[in-house]
Amino acid sequence: MGFFNLFWVFLIISSVVPILQRRSLEFRRISAIRAFEQARGSRAILMIHRQESMSFLGFPVSRFITIEDSEQVLRAIRLTPDTTPIDLILHTPGGLVLATEQIAHALIRHPAKVTVFVPHYAMSGGTMLALAADEIVMDENAVLGPVDPQLGNMPAASVIKVVEEKPISEIDDQTLVMADVSRKALAQVQAFVRSLLRDELPETKIKPENIDRIVEAFTTGRVTHDYPFMVEEAKELGLPITTGLPRAIYELMDFYPQPMTGRPSVQYIPMPYEPRPALPVADK
Repeated sequence: MGFFNLFWVFLIISSVVPILQRRSLEFRRISAIRAFEQARGSRAILMIHRQESMSFLGFPVSRFITIEDSEQVLRAIRLTPDTTPIDLILHTPGGLVLATEQIAHALIRHPAKVTVFVPHYAMSGGTMLALAADEIVMDENAVLGPVDPQLGNMPAASVIKVVEEKPISEIDDQTLVMADVSRKALAQVQAFVRSLLRDELPETKIKPENIDRIVEAFTTGRVTHDYPFMVEEAKELGLPITTGLPRAIYELMDFYPQPMTGRPSVQYIPMPYEPRPALPVADK
């Protein structure tokens, strides 16, 4: 076999193997999701956003909640019988407000129990989806985040603060317009979050006396938008959080690996180590 033939064999194998690997991974994903659904008697919906690399070019592209995501999730909820619980597994930095609010509305309208699982983080819009759930199950080290509105790269609360503290004669028209929009955005988000927390279907999930302080903590911009609400702090605020994720959740996450772009930045041997034997004591 000549070099030219070997080259074509190598090219065909290089093209076919990734396709087979992707199909194998997809089959394992579907099998794992099906097993999880059967074990819990629920509809499982996964929303996992990782940084991905574009084919051929190789540059990273960050993913977030989009309109396409809301279309898919709304379709899954619509196809779920009213008596079937929904388990939503979240791993996301957030995303578009419109898409997030559509999904949250659909979740609180579902008659059966809705449980959100957070293995690592659900920030911003992801937190808003968690607030729509009847129960939030988190890893002990997982985090939620504030849902205060952002205008471009500026927090709405900070824009309002500038207008309140600076003489109006020294403020340009664009900033005044942004402050007006910021007040509207803040009021809209607070009203929406409050409606999520007041959800009583299938039963009351938040004590009425805790609603105001949850709204205050998550929506007013008193902390930066990337502030991590750890499990302990979120539970103290009154959110319906439990810890101890099912092992199946971690196994599902393994089927959505971060694409490799070079050497791994974190590496370890995935197995428990036996205790090392003690060194012999020298005779005196």
